[in-house]
Amino acid sequence: MSPRRRQRDQPINGALVRASFLLLLLPLLVLAFTTATPGPFPAPSLPPAFDGASATQLATELARDFPDREPGTEGALGATSWVNERLALYGLPAAEDAWDEAIPGLGTVRLRNLVTVIPGASSDAILFLAHRDNTGREPGANDNASGTAALIELARGFGRLGTIAGRPKPEHTLIFLSSDGGAYGGFGAERFAANSPLREDVRAVVSLDAIGSSARPRLEISGLSARSPTPALVRTADVRVADQLGTPPLRPGWLVQLVNLGIPFGYGEQAPFLGREISAVRLTTAEDGGGGAADDTPARLDRPQFVRLGRAAESILASLDNGIELAGGTNGYVYLGTRVVRGWAIEFVLLVALVPFLVGVVDLFARSRRKRLPLTSALLALRTRLGVWLWVGLAIGLGALTGVFPRGAALPPSPDSPAVTDWPVVGLAAIGIISAIGWWRGGRALAPRVAPRADELLAGYTVSLLALAGIAIATAGISPYALLFLIPSLYAWLWLPQVTSASWLRDVLYGLGLTGPVLALVAVGTQLDLGLNTPLYLVSLMTLGFISWPTVLVLIAWAAVATQLAALASGRYTPAARLSRSERKKTDA
Repeated sequence: MSPRRRQRDQPINGALVRASFLLLLLPLLVLAFTTATPGPFPAPSLPPAFDGASATQLATELARDFPDREPGTEGALGATSWVNERLALYGLPAAEDAWDEAIPGLGTVRLRNLVTVIPGASSDAILFLAHRDNTGREPGANDNASGTAALIELARGFGRLGTIAGRPKPEHTLIFLSSDGGAYGGFGAERFAANSPLREDVRAVVSLDAIGSSARPRLEISGLSARSPTPALVRTADVRVADQLGTPPLRPGWLVQLVNLGIPFGYGEQAPFLGREISAVRLTTAEDGGGGAADDTPARLDRPQFVRLGRAAESILASLDNGIELAGGTNGYVYLGTRVVRGWAIEFVLLVALVPFLVGVVDLFARSRRKRLPLTSALLALRTRLGVWLWVGLAIGLGALTGVFPRGAALPPSPDSPAVTDWPVVGLAAIGIISAIGWWRGGRALAPRVAPRADELLAGYTVSLLALAGIAIATAGISPYALLFLIPSLYAWLWLPQVTSASWLRDVLYGLGLTGPVLALVAVGTQLDLGLNTPLYLVSLMTLGFISWPTVLVLIAWAAVATQLAALASGRYTPAARLSRSERKKTDA
């Protein structure tokens, strides 16, 4: 048989799909030619005057006098008064913003932000912030008495007693924010970004979060939307830290950045600002997943590095203030060392990458219609599987209503939060039983009783791949970056109908199609050191509303397609309409 005749007999027109990949040349060229190397803002004209001894004493005093600063406690209230008093010593009044917040694992508590404003020649503002709370399980000398002390020391330079002789009035308005609820996901930062009348003027944000340990500093740049800080802000932070430490701070790798744009997932106080299109970064030396918290005492502070990072923070502030224009706004970027890839070019590549799959599926559907394959029965089977997964989703929703899964503000919860570390075993078991009942009912309806015909198998593949095409289009509409998780399943599962004999090859292709969701699980779990809690943590992001309901519906539809293709690949598929109701009753009996 000639190769052309053999190609016509195969379900998927491989030559057509491969030819369609030529369309990717244009977006790849665009991607290559739009990669840039941004520069930092100008270096400060004066050397940093950060008083390391004073800052170290402040961090030690806060951790010693208020070791338990958990939101809503007396210790948290005392720490608020302490910061207020220290700022007042330098003639820096702080406006207090108090509100009630429902925090997963803590309930409804009273939070307080303290805001100090230094007027500048321009109303465009630079915001430095540090959360002063902790989880209460450790004194929190590093996390985050160090950031709070550095914030006070930076503000002191502009106070009545701390102004350096000859220092000019700042070119831009400076805002110093001592936030609350930062140890539980950034509630104070979200409050300011959403409600403060000053938020419209903020052009750049730097969060100082646990800058007193000996670990190499990191720069966190992911947010609550598919946006990144502007390249000038990131490069300025890189260079100013390198000036003090000799090396730039670590940043997430390109793959983690893509994952964070695709979910999008950002943890920390920079994230709410990025979610509201305000350029922000977070400078830290602590791992977001916790660990070793019991040793977070003043004696464990790395004082030389703390002082160097404090000086770097002061230099970042001065560079931003001296810049011709501030790093306003946000966009999607992926940083590769000193180079930056523009997000819209990445989205262009991902969108065009859909075309070969869609071409192959449309051609498969046209062939199936010409051959009059039993598509309706395959569609009914997929509908049954979709119903099973909707049942699971309803069970999870019931778990949220009954307190098994957290509810509240749409912020990623802290890995140390009781809502993440203390899952109710009985509640989870009940949710599992309810889900298992739906799974059992669906399994009985679709249990293989008669070996399917070849045309029924092909119909099952056709309907599944058509549904997968619809899911891909919906995903592109929600977030083109999220296609990163879907594309492996598109092209691995597209070739499943071609494999008719080698079952091991079907298993390999099916497994490759699962790499996208596995990548998301590994990326989030590794960033926060969640371990086996990662799936439950992602479920909590859904119940909190951080993952939107359209995205949840797309995930449910993808799971239904994945289970139908699993049945096809493993030889356990049967069309839903193959047996009549009476025949099913007889068979069950």
